[in-house]
Amino acid sequence: MEQNSIVLCDTNIIIELYKNNKSVISELKKIGRNNIAISVITAGELIYGAINKQELILIQRDIESLIRFDINKSICDIYYKMMLKYSLSHNLSVPDGLIAATAIYNNIEIFTLNKKDFRYINDLHLY
Repeated sequence: MEQNSIVLCDTNIIIELYKNNKSVISELKKIGRNNIAISVITAGELIYGAINKQELILIQRDIESLIRFDINKSICDIYYKMMLKYSLSHNLSVPDGLIAATAIYNNIEIFTLNKKDFRYINDLHLY
C-alpha cells in the first residue's frame, strides 16, 4: 500500500532502517519507496556517520535512490526565523532546524522517531 504524498524522513528513520527496525520498515513500505525523501542535511549526517569506505558506498547508493531536497534561500529564511523563535526556548539544533524548514517549505510531513524535537514548531506536520 503506497501513499500518494512525499514524506521527509529524519536521519533517525534512515538509521533505524539500517538497523532493520521492523516498525520503521513497515511504515516506509506504507509511504512507498517513490515517496521517501530526505534533506541534504540528512544525507550529510548519514555520510558523516559512515565507519568505512564500504559503508560509505552503501550509504551513497541509498541516498541517490531517494528524493533529496536541497537547501535554498527560502528554506534558509524559514530556518533563520525558527532559530530565533525556538533555539533558546526549545534548544532547536541546527540540523533539526534545517530539516524542519525543508519540510515546511515543501509542505510535506516529516517522519521522525524524535517527535519531541519537532512537535512545538508551527506549520510543521509530523507523520
